[in-house]
Amino acid sequence: MRLFPRTADANARRVVIGRSLRAAADGFISIILPAYLLALGLDAFEVGVVGTVTLLGSASLTLLVGFVIGRFGHRGPLLAAAALMALTGFGFAAFHTLWPLLVVAFVGTLNPSNGDVSVFLPIEQSLLAQSVADRDRTALFARYGVAGSLMGAAGTLLAAVPDLAAESFGMTALGAMQGLFVLYAAIGLGAAWIYRGIDEPVHHERPKIEPLGPSRGIVYRLAALFCIDAFAGGLLVQSLLALWLFQTFGISVAAAASIFFWTSILSALSLLAAVPIARRIGLVNTMVFTHLPSNFCLLAIPFVPDLGVVIALLLLRSLLSQMDVPTRNSYVMAVVTPPERPAAASVTSVPRSLASAIGPVIAGWLFTVSAFGWPLLLAGLLKSGYDVALLLMFSHVRPPEEQPARTPG
Repeated sequence: MRLFPRTADANARRVVIGRSLRAAADGFISIILPAYLLALGLDAFEVGVVGTVTLLGSASLTLLVGFVIGRFGHRGPLLAAAALMALTGFGFAAFHTLWPLLVVAFVGTLNPSNGDVSVFLPIEQSLLAQSVADRDRTALFARYGVAGSLMGAAGTLLAAVPDLAAESFGMTALGAMQGLFVLYAAIGLGAAWIYRGIDEPVHHERPKIEPLGPSRGIVYRLAALFCIDAFAGGLLVQSLLALWLFQTFGISVAAAASIFFWTSILSALSLLAAVPIARRIGLVNTMVFTHLPSNFCLLAIPFVPDLGVVIALLLLRSLLSQMDVPTRNSYVMAVVTPPERPAAASVTSVPRSLASAIGPVIAGWLFTVSAFGWPLLLAGLLKSGYDVALLLMFSHVRPPEEQPARTPG
């Protein structure tokens, strides 16, 4: 298999590389974030509040993406987002009380989940869609996701550094975690170096960018459904899932890092499998029929008292749950006209971010009142409902590559 589809241009390569760097940072941050906040004296509810504020801030920035791309193109906004990522890392390393951290969380790029929910996402989606031919679009989005999952997996291993530093060098775990936030900032600067090479078309060659027009109805319906899935996902963002494992089974940060390393590896395999499955059964069917079994695993986890079985269910879920990501992104870009793509990426990303932002604070509160995994159970039920609704509403709306071939004459 080629590293990139044949029709992918240099911009696609730069976006995938930049995503890889950011995913490595997200990998360790999503695990050490709850441990860091607990070490600062915050409780589970306040950890959830930080997660919610982070996602709300990302959604607020994403609201502007369609306008910003139309005015400035893709390179400038990506460079600005990378600079903001660097400032976010330095801010979390410097501040130790709740309110300053909430401010940094809101205006910054911190990602408490194992997927990309930041302002980078709609900008990169829009650029990827115009950087490859239609027939290779899903394959490119899959490689974009695989790169993120693999580097995210590698990044999770760095979450074990605080424990190792405490054991081997007598360094405090808190100090080591602050060092990882500085590393997060440095990775933001590295991403900026990658994005600066993006070849922005001259103004008269730049594809025309318009607000939503003929595709408005489809995009709004998709956005509404994505909100359900995103809210459910917000109940179990990786930071909150790690917090649940800490509290329920008493595992260490290093053990959590090992678990999430393997879940990320399996997610990468899931993303690779999405392309041939989508070519065979279609984008919508791939989204639904791979996502439903993963939700059944999620529904079972709260009722399992054995850590080994819980880990097995998390691994099985990861092997299935991400096939809908490249297919979903590709589907949205396929069912709108090219000038509408930036607006469609923004409209479908912003509600997702807003809906997912509600989840962490609810999950944090539920963890303080009950040891039962209510957030996991609720997420499984809502995600299953989303899958069924998506199939009923969009199985007949086919992207261009799935349209029946027309016979001449």
